Amino acid sequence: MRIQHLLMTALLAIVLLASGCKGKKGLGLNLFPLSDDIKLGKQVSQQIESDPQQFPILKEQGNEKVYQYIRGITRKILNSGNVKHKDNFVWQVKIIDDPKTLNAFCTPGGYIYVYTGLIKYLDSEDQLAGVMGHEIAHADLRHSTRQMTKMFGLQTLIAVVTGKSEPGMLEQVAMGLVNLKFSRSHETESDNHSVLYLCGTGYNAAGAAGFFEKIESEGSSRPPQFLSTHPNPDNRVSNIYEREKELGCSGKQLNRSKYEEIKRLLR
Repeated sequence: MRIQHLLMTALLAIVLLASGCKGKKGLGLNLFPLSDDIKLGKQVSQQIESDPQQFPILKEQGNEKVYQYIRGITRKILNSGNVKHKDNFVWQVKIIDDPKTLNAFCTPGGYIYVYTGLIKYLDSEDQLAGVMGHEIAHADLRHSTRQMTKMFGLQTLIAVVTGKSEPGMLEQVAMGLVNLKFSRSHETESDNHSVLYLCGTGYNAAGAAGFFEKIESEGSSRPPQFLSTHPNPDNRVSNIYEREKELGCSGKQLNRSKYEEIKRLLR
């Protein structure tokens, strides 16, 4: 009787996990150990960087100051004291040379990609730090492997991680991560953590709100790539400012002049 009860309990657990049941705060359960985030991120980064037509990586030679600047922003965020997996993930930064695309993303395991189009579009360093903090939060909170489990299924991702997937599957997973649509609960959590991260620096902690305010003020009929994968509910900006107030953040740094200098180097 005890064995039957254990089997039924195990079966129920498997069914619940496989159906993508919701965990705490509706954010979903993660079926992968942390080591798989690291493996998957590495494999996807290799796939991205082997496809220069879709992802033209900006060469570091001749762009040392730009890379140094973007990596400096990353270090400030990581050293805020609030990034849970600061020492577990690689937090490697690459810049994608695509001036028409307003986007940034971070794979599982901390491979960060920022488009030149986004850098040129924004007005100050705190805005870029806010967006990067948001993307870092997606990786730090392991949102991607939660969402990818729903998209591709557990068995497919296990096959990719172990190198036993069908030909072309890694490419599909890579593109799935780039175009991954996060849930609103994940977006809210990442917005909140962006504020939390920046609150531990000298930046204006609501930097991410500046990006959304700029988009809204322009009233563009073509939303940027970032918003096609990151839903923008009406109250998103106000939530960011409320979170900043709740945390008592006092940072004011915008670093506009330095940011303009970096933008000029990309022209």
